[in-house]
Amino acid sequence: MKRLILVLLIAGSCLECSTSVRAAGPREAADRTLSPYFFVKSDDPAVDRLPLKSTTAAVDIAGVIASVRVTQVYRNEGTRALEAIYIFPGSTRAAVHGMKMTVGDRVITAKIEEKQEARRQYETARQAGQTASLLEQQRPNVFQMNVANILPGDEIRVELAYSELLVPQNHLYEFVYPTVVGPRYTNKPAEGASGSDSWVQNPYLRQGEAPTSTFRFRARIVAGMPLKEVSSPSHELKVDYQDQRHASVALPASERSGANRDVVLRYRLAEDRIETGVLLGGSGDEHFFLCMVEPPRRFAADAVPPRDYVFIMDVSGSMNGFPIETSKELLRNVLGKLRPADSFNVLFFSGGSYVLSPASLQATEANKAWALQEIGRQQGGGGTELLPALRRAFGLPRARPDISRIVVIATDGYVDVERESFTLIREHLNDANVFAFGIGTSVNRHLIEGMARLGEGEPFVVLNPGEAPAIAAKFLEYIESPLLSRIEIGTPGFAAYDVEPARIPDLFAARPLVIVGKYHGEPAGEIVVTGYTGQGRFERRIQVTLSQVNPANDALSFLWARERVALLSDYGLARGSDDNRREVTELGLKYNLLTEFTSFVAIDQRVRRQDGAIETVKQPLPLPQGVSDMAVGGSPGYVVAESVMVTGAVGGVRSDKAMQMAATAPPPPVQTPARRQESVERKPVVSVEVVETRLRSRAPIDAAALRDVLTRALAAAEPCLAGAVDQRARRVKISFDATGRAVKVEALDPARGGDPRDLGGCLDAAIRRGLALPWAADGYVVITITRVP
Repeated sequence: MKRLILVLLIAGSCLECSTSVRAAGPREAADRTLSPYFFVKSDDPAVDRLPLKSTTAAVDIAGVIASVRVTQVYRNEGTRALEAIYIFPGSTRAAVHGMKMTVGDRVITAKIEEKQEARRQYETARQAGQTASLLEQQRPNVFQMNVANILPGDEIRVELAYSELLVPQNHLYEFVYPTVVGPRYTNKPAEGASGSDSWVQNPYLRQGEAPTSTFRFRARIVAGMPLKEVSSPSHELKVDYQDQRHASVALPASERSGANRDVVLRYRLAEDRIETGVLLGGSGDEHFFLCMVEPPRRFAADAVPPRDYVFIMDVSGSMNGFPIETSKELLRNVLGKLRPADSFNVLFFSGGSYVLSPASLQATEANKAWALQEIGRQQGGGGTELLPALRRAFGLPRARPDISRIVVIATDGYVDVERESFTLIREHLNDANVFAFGIGTSVNRHLIEGMARLGEGEPFVVLNPGEAPAIAAKFLEYIESPLLSRIEIGTPGFAAYDVEPARIPDLFAARPLVIVGKYHGEPAGEIVVTGYTGQGRFERRIQVTLSQVNPANDALSFLWARERVALLSDYGLARGSDDNRREVTELGLKYNLLTEFTSFVAIDQRVRRQDGAIETVKQPLPLPQGVSDMAVGGSPGYVVAESVMVTGAVGGVRSDKAMQMAATAPPPPVQTPARRQESVERKPVVSVEVVETRLRSRAPIDAAALRDVLTRALAAAEPCLAGAVDQRARRVKISFDATGRAVKVEALDPARGGDPRDLGGCLDAAIRRGLALPWAADGYVVITITRVP
């Protein structure tokens, strides 16, 4: 039997971040990471730490185009001048094309500038005492607003405008207004971090705390056909139908604190129809078109080939509680319906990862039951190391080399490695199709949609466990066979150019094909879409005529430019490419568009602050609904060193002196001035050595997963260890039942002149009820505990 050797050094810094103090700044050690942190309110009444007072979103939906105006109100109720920094989300499809700032009775229209130039102008105005605002893109769905020189008593309004295209799926239109950016896990050092990375270092409120600013949302729907129903799965909405084609929607007063989850607005048209055809717009030398082609009817495949599935399940701290229970429900519904000819594997990841089996398993009832048992025991904790999990998943052997593989990822997406993930998926495009499931009320849709788009699969968002069965059924229906494959676009008689997308992958979802582009001359000719369904060749012809030109379609220029930017920049293509960077910058400047390389800046030319004092505050964000403190600082305060290990053989592991650990106490509560939040040094209080491990398991014992489990157990038990252990070694035995749950914790030798039950009873209460191994494994471990002088 092979030995399992694992060394864990639990050091004086944090796996994700501190529970009450800010992550390290640039003056601290280079190994500190760019972690989010919990908001600590200052006792200084001179500084208003919560300058954002309200956000209002006003949405006008006309046909398939949504025009959105977002108004943020900042007010300084303190006695010092402020610079406010606010991180907020945007739609992944948003073409942000305008901003203005109102200071008193003065309205300043923002200019689009190259990003570094906009930042330079803003900093100059800030230092000169001029009120200024700067809007930057940190991710395609994460924006940063800076507002400088908000004087005491000031109310400053910043309004931004964007447009986006609504594409129905299964005859259902959906508009999503994101309200909060979830905390991002990162392992990047704070020292030397770029501006596009440092936004991650942001304050958050505690789990369950309401947002500190009010939120208003209203929408008006003007449909080209009669409306059938308008609803929301996320918020209580008041819907007023003016007539068959017009409806107004608003949040009631009870939802003024509803900015802790995405607003999801859904509607259907009468008789489940969808609006298709051609829209034409533009002026001057450029003319734009948008074509929506109704998809073919789905045909049942004559013979569905077997599939090899790899399910990747995020079990990190941000998934703890409601999100992981939603993920379990989703995977239960998908796994339960796999056919005997299919094969599968499950990879669980947080700070480390482990797999259900070294190679894919046949989808027998016994194997599915085993997988569901392992899925059911997951609790959520630790970091979110997505990239190593993806690499491991793509490297797993298949049950058979001749069948197609489908990778299914279930995560909230709270990481900052979107581009790296996209690159990795693109490198394995011929290995598998990727389907991504966003789990939760405010997921990172840029990551979810990007992984699916580059993996030529489909994205899904599961808001709650109740939606899981229907979405699982939809996924299984999609993968039986493409709705339309080998798609080609032609434009006979129509002088189209710069058409996006240049290549259309197989269509799985029942949604229209969307083509955007430019054209020369008079509108004439046809747009022809061909492909193949389960019944043979498919062809759809759309006539282009002068009657389709409408001044109301001016947003088409923004939508075309945004689609072009997405292909060049959003999915990682622009990194390292000077040509792509130059083209994205030119698109942003030409079409007045916020991009990775262009920003909006508005400056009031009056000098309003005469002295040099200005206080910078970061607006704290609420945790998304259902997300626990573990997403920020609730995970154990430990760092785990690289492991040295030999994987144990199936059937059990035995080791003598197999593990050595040094535990640290979580930091005591710290009263830190809000102006200068420092990290706290953590001192080791006990050392723990695992002297014997006897575990029997059907699955291989994975060292990384065992590391995470024991780390969390130590965090729960630390008060017992610190209070009951002297400088002599004490031995403790932890026994596990056949399901892998701890059933007994006992001290094997007494304290000096005392009863062993003082430590054993405390450990039993602290560990046993919450400790479970990631495998169905029984046996025991014996550890010795010694106080560190």
